[in-house]
Amino acid sequence: MKGGKLIIFSAPSGSGKTTIVRHLLKQPELNLAFSVSATSRLSRGEEKDGEHYYFIKVPEFKQHIKNDDFLEWEEVYRDNFYGTLNSEVERLWAEGKNVIFDIDVAGGLRIKKKFPKETLAVFVKPPSIDELKIRLKKRSTESDDKINMRIAKASVELATAPQFDEIIKNYDLAIALNEAHELVAEFVGATKKK
Repeated sequence: MKGGKLIIFSAPSGSGKTTIVRHLLKQPELNLAFSVSATSRLSRGEEKDGEHYYFIKVPEFKQHIKNDDFLEWEEVYRDNFYGTLNSEVERLWAEGKNVIFDIDVAGGLRIKKKFPKETLAVFVKPPSIDELKIRLKKRSTESDDKINMRIAKASVELATAPQFDEIIKNYDLAIALNEAHELVAEFVGATKKK
């Protein structure tokens, strides 16, 4: 695999990484394309296959693992897999794009390890664990048990922040968006259009 730049945004659920990634995708000078992850979980709400995720049943996901079809993958919870298909990154690079990821902490670090020079790994830090819990509850997409699992995982994920190239503290969204833009623009060699 050879191509453009890889930009990783990782964080505990509810930290604001998805909002930041969506904002960056709207900036044409960055020449970004979103890497759609594969998952074995069921779609939520309005999620569409191939747009939000590639929804793959567990046996098929495990076959892709055996075939070494993933750039990275992880079993986040029991039989709940997430991963990045090599074919997805190759497709976007073939289009001449820089690839941006909204990805789990462990997956982001695996990509950084495989492509150290081509990758900018950014950790988005939430204001606090309490704020994370409030944000996850406001989503109304998961049970209290799932939210508690995510909060427990968040503490572990926060400890990995120093392994990333950059840390953005998302206390104020406007500041976080600007900081993210500056980091990515510098990394891909873009200048902001006036």
